[in-house]
Amino acid sequence: TPKKELVNLTVQLEDTAAFKKGQGIGDAMNLSRDLSLTPPNIATTDFIAKQAEKLAKDAGLECKIFRGKDLEKERLVGHINVGKASENEPCFIRLAYNPTGAKAKPVVLVGKTMCYDTGGLSLKISGSMVGMKQDKDGGCAVLGAMHLIAKTLKPNVPVIALLCVAENSVSDEAYRPDDILTYRNGVTVEVTNTDAEGRLVLADGLCWACDQEDPAVIVDIATLTGGVVTALGKVYAGGFGNDEESYSAMNTASTATGERVWRLPLHEDYREMMKSPVADILNSNPNRQAHPIQGAAFLSYFVNEKTPWIHLDIAGVHNAEKDSGPFIKGPNAFGVRLLAEFVASWKGS
Repeated sequence: TPKKELVNLTVQLEDTAAFKKGQGIGDAMNLSRDLSLTPPNIATTDFIAKQAEKLAKDAGLECKIFRGKDLEKERLVGHINVGKASENEPCFIRLAYNPTGAKAKPVVLVGKTMCYDTGGLSLKISGSMVGMKQDKDGGCAVLGAMHLIAKTLKPNVPVIALLCVAENSVSDEAYRPDDILTYRNGVTVEVTNTDAEGRLVLADGLCWACDQEDPAVIVDIATLTGGVVTALGKVYAGGFGNDEESYSAMNTASTATGERVWRLPLHEDYREMMKSPVADILNSNPNRQAHPIQGAAFLSYFVNEKTPWIHLDIAGVHNAEKDSGPFIKGPNAFGVRLLAEFVASWKGS
């Protein structure tokens, strides 16, 4: 192979600020993509916690990690049950960006961070388990967004990130279909499918956000359903919201970043679909109708009625199947720019 000659490259900048912003965006997205690609024998729940602590130290964020008895004390039953079959114990991570002098209520970002998803006792079949190391991509997007917010954009609005971290495994300790879980807000959930686990840990994050953070708006992001891929393919993420003003702001952010989100309905009739004969709600209705909307309808039971909330289902768009535009095949950090832009343009900033 002939040797390639190295040449000196000189770059002249007319807008240094724009260059630094672009560099910050790239660094944040690469963080998200690197974490997404890290295999599950390395990217354990403890590994994710250490990455959050590292980011907090580097970017000047507050960081608190809840494990073990702290999960029990805070009644984070989704984490406890979904994660109890794994030797890698679940954890709940809170990162906080608090700019000096900011008086606005915080924007809260909640990320599904399943380090690996076997499906649990409702075991994934055939080759559908391959690639489940990327079931943590919602949390990876939130970590990347916090990197971009704290180190580059620095908006004048508080931001809280909540990472719901667990591994859905199989053992004699595993939670089961027919189990009933009682959440901290009093809602009871009949488990019908242990492979609908992401919504169970996200429910903890949403309850916590409403109880503890006094949020201006909550945005959760998750590789939640295969149904959203059936509905929208790999062109749009699925978007849901209970508040027109905040969802309009998300649309504006989506247009600015080119990360496309298509709004799907969240009608009361869909919430009725989730009712259980033996608990308040099911975690998955076996009829499979409106599958991506089921996920959002389930989550809506854990958000206070007057709290603005947006749910982003990125199962179809978080990964490029081939080289496309600026992305090579693999994780594309979908949501990093979208969340950061949403925060930076938020009315409280």
